[in-house]
Amino acid sequence: MDNHGQGRDGQRVVYTVLDTDIGPLMPAATPAGLVSVVFHAAGTVRERALDRLASSLGSHPVEAPDHALLAEATRQLEAYFAGGRRAFELPLDWSLISGFNRQVLRELASGVPFGTVVGYGDLADRVGRPGAAQAVGMAMGANPLPVIVPCHRVVESDGGIGGFGGGLETKRKLLTLEGVLPQPLF
Repeated sequence: MDNHGQGRDGQRVVYTVLDTDIGPLMPAATPAGLVSVVFHAAGTVRERALDRLASSLGSHPVEAPDHALLAEATRQLEAYFAGGRRAFELPLDWSLISGFNRQVLRELASGVPFGTVVGYGDLADRVGRPGAAQAVGMAMGANPLPVIVPCHRVVESDGGIGGFGGGLETKRKLLTLEGVLPQPLF
């Protein structure tokens, strides 16, 4: 690995940080597509995330907000937070996730549209693993592409909001944005 964003097989990893209604988000990309989105990406959170990406991808990410894919991701995320986008159309690099977790996240990305939710158990059923609700919860926690792959749309079957790696307040804001939860009264 070197310090210029070149990793294994010359792979370049780039990132940017954008301010959103849920705090700073840090999308990162490889030549294959968007590979990571990090919540609360300021200070030590951002630095730890960059170190994890460097370790996982063999390349220390380089800040490149004008990179074509990151610029498009920024446009789409800004439109989503402004209420003008319901789905993302970005190439995704799934290399940070594999096996069952990848299967669950792919189903989530393609099968749970804007403004809807699914239970952990229901998502387990969809991927042919009835009774694996807890494993689905673990897959949500391992999601490297939150918001884009909408793990915030997975809730408890009893109506509870469930957990969320970005924090429950962030999950509430995302579900409110999508019309699943009502706007707060104050």
